Amino acid sequence: MNFILASASPRRRELLTSIGLDFDVFPSHVPEIHQEGEAPEEYVARLSRDKAHALSAQYPAHWVIAADTTVLLGDQLLEKPVDAKDAERMLATIAGKTHIVYTGVTLECAQREYRDTRVAESEVRMLPLSQREIEWYVATGEPLDKAGAYAVQGIGAMFIDSIHGSYTNVVGLPLATLFQMMRKAGVDPLR
Repeated sequence: MNFILASASPRRRELLTSIGLDFDVFPSHVPEIHQEGEAPEEYVARLSRDKAHALSAQYPAHWVIAADTTVLLGDQLLEKPVDAKDAERMLATIAGKTHIVYTGVTLECAQREYRDTRVAESEVRMLPLSQREIEWYVATGEPLDKAGAYAVQGIGAMFIDSIHGSYTNVVGLPLATLFQMMRKAGVDPLR
C-alpha cells in the first residue's frame, strides 16, 4: 500500500515516521485562504480535502493523507505568523489563556473512490508570559512557521500549562483520528 503525505510540515512527517508508516512526501500547493463567515472547523476540513484531492488526482492508486491546522482564541484565527512581530503579537494574545487547536485531516484514494475528512479539536492553556519571554522565544525562530506561533513539541512546551484532547493534534496531525480513519477504510498501517 502506498501512502503520500500532502504536506511539507516536518512535524507531520515526524509523527507518521514515529508510527512506522512508509510514505512519500509531496506537498500540496493549495492556497490557504479563510473564507468570510467560515467556521474554523469548516476551514481546516475544506483545506485538508482540497490538499488531498489535488494530489489524489495525480496519484490515484495512492492513499493521500492531508491536514491543516489552525488556532482559535475567541473569534480570532491564529495561523502561521507572517514575521517575528506577528509571532510576538500572537503569543501576547494567547499567553495566560485557553485556546482551541483544530486540525482537519483527510484520507483519500481516488482509485477506490474513497475520501474521509474529520476534524480534531484540542484545548490548550498557555502560561502567562512576559514581553521578555515572548521576545526570547520568538528570537529562537521556532514560532515562525507554526499555527499560533508556538511548538508544543519543542521549546514552546515549557509555556504550556495543560492540554485537553489530542497532543498530536496540537503538533499538527491527530494520530488517533488518522488511525480510526485508516481502520474504517480497511487500510492497515501496521506492517
